[in-house]
Amino acid sequence: MLLKNEGGLTRESYYEASVVRAPAFQALAGRITADACVVGGGYAGLSAALELAARGYSVALLEAQRVGWGASGRNGGQVIVGYGFAGEDAIEAQLPAADVRRAWDISVEGMQLLRERIATHAIDCDYQPGYLSLAVNARKARELEARVRHMAQAYGYSMQAIAPDDIGHWIASERFHAGAFDPQSGHLHPLKYCLGLAAAASATSVQIYEHSAVIHVERGNKPVVKTKKGEVACRFVVLAGNVYLGEFGDTVAPELTRRIMPIGTYIIATEAMAKERADALIRQRAAVSDTNFVMDYFRLTADHRLLFGGGENVNNTKTPRNLVVSMRQRMLAVFPQLADLSVTHVWGGFVDITMNQAPDFGRLGNNVYYLQGFSGHGLAITGMAGKLVAETIAGQAERFDVLSRIRHRAFPGGALMRVPSLVLGMLYYRLRDLF
Repeated sequence: MLLKNEGGLTRESYYEASVVRAPAFQALAGRITADACVVGGGYAGLSAALELAARGYSVALLEAQRVGWGASGRNGGQVIVGYGFAGEDAIEAQLPAADVRRAWDISVEGMQLLRERIATHAIDCDYQPGYLSLAVNARKARELEARVRHMAQAYGYSMQAIAPDDIGHWIASERFHAGAFDPQSGHLHPLKYCLGLAAAASATSVQIYEHSAVIHVERGNKPVVKTKKGEVACRFVVLAGNVYLGEFGDTVAPELTRRIMPIGTYIIATEAMAKERADALIRQRAAVSDTNFVMDYFRLTADHRLLFGGGENVNNTKTPRNLVVSMRQRMLAVFPQLADLSVTHVWGGFVDITMNQAPDFGRLGNNVYYLQGFSGHGLAITGMAGKLVAETIAGQAERFDVLSRIRHRAFPGGALMRVPSLVLGMLYYRLRDLF
């Protein structure tokens, strides 16, 4: 999602503005062969490619734009355990207790895997530990406290509850009533991390092709993945494009497009401030999000800017009017003391939401796999998604099958009515957030 220049701001994200990309990988031309073809150059696709290559498979990865162009290069940068409250509720409601625990442990391993990859591949991505989940009123504080107790009792996962009397010691804002601190989650520069994964994959023999949008997948015992100018003959296909499978999504995998909804979300970046001023805003410089259904999320960057995100929008054809003004107002509702800072960058992107907000993994036939529906909690679990699909292709499907057993429904109303239906649903939850 590209935004028009507004008030002199750059249409480029802060992330793109703060990296120097390597020269582009070539586009696919002609016919090649590989054991596996991965569609999508984000975290899930790159993780699958890395894991498959480590197991001795030859891998071709096709990206429609450039590596990290989609959500993996634009997101809020928050590395958070689990699947979100709604996603975890869906998993607990559907799966037996043993599989619920396995699913949780997979998410914990995802955070460990991310940190291991940063260390193993020397990825300089500004990783910072610590995550604050904050409630804006007493009712939401009780819900958050119950969630903290449940995570400790059901999963043995400890978070520090923050009482109303202590909240001011954690964040310099009067907006929040109480909270919880998770020292094992954290945040990073998402595009630097994604580009680091791409460099690692390329160094381990993965063939990466950019500007190579997939237009069709011929299924069968020997699939063929086609672009406008080339094709990959392979044994296995991994679809990891999510909402960015592109204009050809209905011909690539029509059974998948109805199961996720692209939700627009937006981020602003302030100008840099003094380190001492930034340190005073958020204790331990943790990542932060509130517990509202339509949430605000924010964090400090390594160069002492505040990145502030939110403003979910289901109309994926138009950018909201007065976006910078509205996002800045949301930021100032949290930190009015930042009124003197200018906004230097604004950008947006799509989150792939499922109806129940749990991830959607599975197979189409016996050799086409898909990874989608991360629902805003993808930075850690996407890495595990790639690892699990590689395990499955290598003959160890037990862990992949835990998550593939989660049932998903298509969004109601078909192509014409699913957006209006979701608008009404989000309006309901916005009203609930007020009380």
